[in-house]
Amino acid sequence: MKKLKIGAIASGSGSNFEAIIEATEKGILKDKAEVVVLVCNKSGAYCMERAKNHNIPYVLIESDKHKGSREEFDKKIIKILKENECELIILVGYMRFVSKLFIYNFKGNVMNIHPALLPSFKGMHAHKDVLEYGVKISGATVHFVDAKEDHGPIILQKCVKVHEGDTEESLAKRILVWEHKLFPKAIELFCDNRIKTKGRIVHIDGEVIL
Repeated sequence: MKKLKIGAIASGSGSNFEAIIEATEKGILKDKAEVVVLVCNKSGAYCMERAKNHNIPYVLIESDKHKGSREEFDKKIIKILKENECELIILVGYMRFVSKLFIYNFKGNVMNIHPALLPSFKGMHAHKDVLEYGVKISGATVHFVDAKEDHGPIILQKCVKVHEGDTEESLAKRILVWEHKLFPKAIELFCDNRIKTKGRIVHIDGEVIL
């Protein structure tokens, strides 16, 4: 069986990256997908160590040193991903927007995970915003990426209760457990051709068991 080739892009620690690698090595993606390359935009980011530990090739393209447009920066990443014949791109803690050019080059097959229930609490400070707003339920969202922030069609979501006395750290820790399950499951659905998108609505064939 031909495995789906995944390209990953990250900026930081990469715990979701690690969870997906483990799913391809010994979990639900073992016979379905493989991570073939990591692109990182931040020097010293631990995600590159994770790639090294699993013998996954990685490329550092430092965004801090890039002087041109977003499209010009994305072209560098597109080149690497296409050279590795990537069919699905995953953003695993990538702290930059991608351009319309990037989305077009991969036919919209770009996924991201966000630590809140979109469309609420977009952006980089979701846990802080959740606690300040006083909502009782937060969670995680896997979605296809478009050119707007945390905006693309939603694939999967998981609710996580906000506890009295939660801090950003305690809430993030409980949600992260589900992020590590949700993202591999979304990729499995993609591998199995169970996802159909019409407009911004994602239809999933059959029941999803997490």
